[in-house]
Amino acid sequence: MTSARQPVIEILEPEMVEILRQKTPAERLTQAFRMWETAREMIRGTIRQQHPDWSEEQVLREAANRLSHGATERVPR
Repeated sequence: MTSARQPVIEILEPEMVEILRQKTPAERLTQAFRMWETAREMIRGTIRQQHPDWSEEQVLREAANRLSHGATERVPR
């Protein structure tokens, strides 16, 4: 059985808070989407390095599993 991880709370610098407040909701959403895409790319790259013999489908499934905190393990293949 795995133990629950403690949440990590990052405190933003006041300057960053002000920059984010000046952005429109659409700009903030675009920024969040780009961050998500970057995380996906990084995770897929890490998986490819760890498992060079895996197919692209295996890499994508594992990336989805990691990003969903294991929720995709219950999805039939």
